[in-house]
Amino acid sequence: MSDRPVLEPGPDHPITITPSEAHIVVKAGGKVVADTRNALSLQEANYPAVPYIPLTDVDQSLLERTETTTYCPYKGDASYYSIPSGGDKAVDAIWVYENPRPAVAEIKDHVAFYPNRVDSIEVTA
Repeated sequence: MSDRPVLEPGPDHPITITPSEAHIVVKAGGKVVADTRNALSLQEANYPAVPYIPLTDVDQSLLERTETTTYCPYKGDASYYSIPSGGDKAVDAIWVYENPRPAVAEIKDHVAFYPNRVDSIEVTA
């Protein structure tokens, strides 16, 4: 574990986290999985911005934790959840950094969704 690189955001790889004023509703398997007006928008380098939704605004009864984990040298270790009611496409549909690196500490207790693994992510003003 100590062999893994730990990198800090900077000019070559900026990461910004800002509150989102949007109303975000995520659906999978015909059910509302998340509904929030309290998301954070994480913009990392040149990647598209990703909404991170507070766990308190997610119907956690629809989630099933998986064994999948990934590592980001900027954000830390990610864990994953599937949405069984969403079918095969909803496997590992959600990721969370339970103990994010200090530079992105705001995303603790927030989850993000893969858009292609849920029915929809509706974003309105």
